[in-house]
Amino acid sequence: MSIPFTGILRGSSGGLSSGIAKQINSLNLKPVKRILLKFDPFTPESVETRSFLYSITSKKARDSNPACPIKTEVLCDRSEPSVHFQLTNGESVIFKSKNLTALEMLKLVNQHITVLAPKEEPAAPIVTKTQKRK
Repeated sequence: MSIPFTGILRGSSGGLSSGIAKQINSLNLKPVKRILLKFDPFTPESVETRSFLYSITSKKARDSNPACPIKTEVLCDRSEPSVHFQLTNGESVIFKSKNLTALEMLKLVNQHITVLAPKEEPAAPIVTKTQKRK
């Protein structure tokens, strides 16, 4: 006699944390000059903005543009949270993040900002003396 399985079967999706990890891996902050996050920590809407702050300060994201400062403004005026990206071409992008999740904000950054990054050209292969002789 066997006991029926009552656990959860894992699907192909790893859930929210794997989705965030996937977006962070494809994140490129090279076209960004400065990031400013404004939120009131006493409102429940700021939780996802703080989670987004945690995501973009990861080592993988910071290594894409170490010269990009990430500033936070902690407000106490019940204003809605927002994320301001100042781009190197002079434009700015503002996310009003009251109703956005951290995953949605990362997807928006990858859709609108990462695509502006300059394409890296592959380096020419190194040719040694023995290869030149052939």
